[in-house]
Amino acid sequence: MSTTRPYSPGDRGPEPSGASGASEGGATGESDGGVPAGQAAMLGASAPAPAAASGATSASPPASGEGGGRQARRLTFEDATGVVPLARDFTREALYAWGWLPSATADQRAAAEDVLLVVSELVTNACLHAEGPDELRITCEKKVIRLEVSDRGTGQPSPRTPHRAGRPGGHGMFIVQRLCLDWGVVRTPGVAGKRVWAELGAPA
Repeated sequence: MSTTRPYSPGDRGPEPSGASGASEGGATGESDGGVPAGQAAMLGASAPAPAAASGATSASPPASGEGGGRQARRLTFEDATGVVPLARDFTREALYAWGWLPSATADQRAAAEDVLLVVSELVTNACLHAEGPDELRITCEKKVIRLEVSDRGTGQPSPRTPHRAGRPGGHGMFIVQRLCLDWGVVRTPGVAGKRVWAELGAPA
C-alpha cells in the first residue's frame, strides 16, 4: 500500500489545480482495435462496474489482470477541456474492465488509487510544462499497469531535488517516482515531443 497518499482509501481527494469540473467533449477514447470507449462512473468501493457510453463496447477480462494477454486502451485529448478528470474517468473505466475495480481488499483499492493519482500527475505535468497532453495510453499485462502520456514539450520531467514537502509545487514527479515500479521518458528522433511512461503493479 502506498505511504504517500494524502487521503484515506476510498477518498479521491481534490483534483489538481485547474482540473475541476466535469469532463467535456472533444476527446475520444479507443481500444487498440479502434473501438470508442465510454467514460467511467466514479470510483466506489462497492459500486458496480460502470456502463460504457452509448455505442461503446468493452471486453470482460479476467479479474486483477490475471491470465490473458496484453490489453490496451487509448485516449486522445484533441480540443478537449477538463483533461485531468477526463483522464481519471477513462483510467477508472479501464480498471473496472480489467478487474482492478471494484476492489476486494484495502491493498487492492490502494493500488487502483495509486494508478489514478499517477495519471493525474502525468497529465497535470503535461498541462503545466508542455502545452497539454496529446494522448494517454494504458496497457495491462501480467498484473502491471503501464501509463503513457504523450505531449509536444521539449522539457525533461524530473523530481525536484531535494524534495521539500512543505514547498508549493514540484511534487508531481516525486509522487510518480515514489508510487511506481519504474518510469521514464521516450523520445523519437526527428519527432517533436515526448512520451512519459510509468508502471505500477497490482498487490500480491
